[in-house]
Amino acid sequence: MSKTLFIPRDFKIPPQLKTPRLRLRMLKVSDVVKDYDAVMSSAEHLLKTKPFGPNQKWPQDLTFEQNLIDLGWHQKEFQRRSSFAYTVMNLDESRCLGCMYIYPSAHSDYEAKIIMWVRQSEVENGLDEHLFESVKQWIAEEWCFEKVAYPGRDISWEELA
Repeated sequence: MSKTLFIPRDFKIPPQLKTPRLRLRMLKVSDVVKDYDAVMSSAEHLLKTKPFGPNQKWPQDLTFEQNLIDLGWHQKEFQRRSSFAYTVMNLDESRCLGCMYIYPSAHSDYEAKIIMWVRQSEVENGLDEHLFESVKQWIAEEWCFEKVAYPGRDISWEELA
């Protein structure tokens, strides 16, 4: 049985995106302290905005240990090229500002779906919009996808179902 690859074997995964305001790079287990701080300091915001869909309850009841497990899973999936989780860091990497995920799309009209969120404290200064616009340009210029969905942003979760 042959399984279609999400990313062609010969495609070189872009290691990072750097803008004047942020750096995206692979999310790793070593990021757990900064990542957990970003998630928990933004828990109310994340439960309200639901970046992973209307039925999500994340990060409700998320423990540090569970977050470490999640980061390990994301790191392994990145290595296997089955999905790609990037941490959004400030330029000196002293603070996690959010995350961005590239997943295969189950909807036949799209090759990938991209989800992202930023720390609640960064929303008012326009970082969410900056991240979204920067990622859209990066995906269009550096990645191998022709049709990408940004659920909850340029397409509703219902349309993507």
